[in-house]
Parts: sequence; C-alpha cells; structure tokens
Amino acid sequence: MRRVRLIVAYDGTNYCGWQIQPNGITIEEVLNREISRLTGENIHIIGASRTDSGVHALGNVAVFDTASSIPPERMAYALNQRMPKDIVIVRSDETLPDWHPRYQDKITKTYEYHIYNAPAPNPLKRNYSAFVSFPMDTEKMRKGAEYLVGEHDFVSFCNIRTNVSDTVRTVHSITIIQNGPDIVLRITGNGFLYHMVRIIAGTLIRVGRGFYAPEKVKEILEEKKRTAAGVTAPAAGLVLVGIDY
Repeated sequence: MRRVRLIVAYDGTNYCGWQIQPNGITIEEVLNREISRLTGENIHIIGASRTDSGVHALGNVAVFDTASSIPPERMAYALNQRMPKDIVIVRSDETLPDWHPRYQDKITKTYEYHIYNAPAPNPLKRNYSAFVSFPMDTEKMRKGAEYLVGEHDFVSFCNIRTNVSDTVRTVHSITIIQNGPDIVLRITGNGFLYHMVRIIAGTLIRVGRGFYAPEKVKEILEEKKRTAAGVTAPAAGLVLVGIDY
C-alpha cells in the first residue's frame, strides 16, 4: 500500500465546494469516483483545504492510499484522461505512509482574491472575480492591510459558525496589485479561518471605497466581533493559489 499525493487545480464554478455533501456535486466526490474507477479500489481522498462552493484552486493538496501498480508520478497523467475539463491533477508523487496534508508542523497557504473594478461588469470575469462599480483607492487598501500582517486573533474576520477554539492566526504578507480594472489581493499565512480571506477582502473593499479609514481595520481586529468587519465577499473571486510545507 502506498500513499499518493496530488496537487489539484479546479474551476469551482460548477461545484458545491470540496467536501462531499448531499446538496450537489463536489471536487472530492469527483476525485473519489475517478480514482476508484482507475485503480479498482474504494478510494477516499484526504484534502488539505475544504474550499467553499464556487471557490477555485490552482494548488490544493490531497492524498490517498492505493495498492495500484500505476507509478505514483504517472497517476496525474492517468487521472487527467478521466477528469472533467474543470479539474486537473497538476502533479502526483509518493509520500510517506502517515503524511497528512492538514497536520504538518509548518504549513503556509496562499490565496488570491480578485476584484473587477469598472463602471460596468465584464461577463467573462463574472465567475472569477467580485465586481465593484465604484472607484477604489488601492493605496488606502494597502495601508489598511498592513494592520492584518502578523499574529492576531482574527475572530472579527471569521464566520460566526466557525467551530474552532483558537482563532489566532499569523498572516505573513498581504499585497494588493492593480492592473487597470483588475485588482488582486494576495495573502499568505499559516492558516485561515472559515471565510477569513473573503471577510478580509470585503473589509478592504470598504476601505478602498472610502467607507472605512485604513485605521478602522486595526479597530476591527481589536473589537473581536464579526459584526465589526465588512461583508463576506463573493466566493467567485477567491483562489487557493498553493500550499507549502
């Protein structure tokens, strides 16, 4: 029995997130089905990040155990012949039998949140960005984002249904880059709470529009209340870029 690691990219538009659930098809469900058909085994993968409905990924990580004779490094090629076009196995390899994608000493995750800022929406970007029609000041957004870098209690920036006892996380960096109407918020940290990146994006959008001063972000952190922060930005703008171990 070997443990195979997969790097998985997907367009989450047509899926109800990563984790199997009764109300629609998920990324995990498709992977379990196609790997099981390929190997002839009953496969249940373990994923690193349980992305929400409509969220995309370029580098999610998953593992599964198999007795298949297919070389682990060839598993990506074999699976991509079977996958729908909106799910791609970027790479596959063999890892240690007890290696777990969620429980490692050092994990760094990088997300991007994409915003389309123009007077009218772009129909080609509707599934991959949040549309904001009012002008935004990205310099103010950068100043507001500076308060989020470091180790903080991010309870103000997580969904109230978050079922965790420890809401302290470390954000290593936040960059905001604008190219014409396209604004990309890139955030790297040691882990993120439920909806944390989307709430940060929604809050910084309010800073960019002038509803909040940049210093308001610091106040929101200190209040430690979800109601103090901005709205949860739409799922379509969020991309899990990658996970480093």
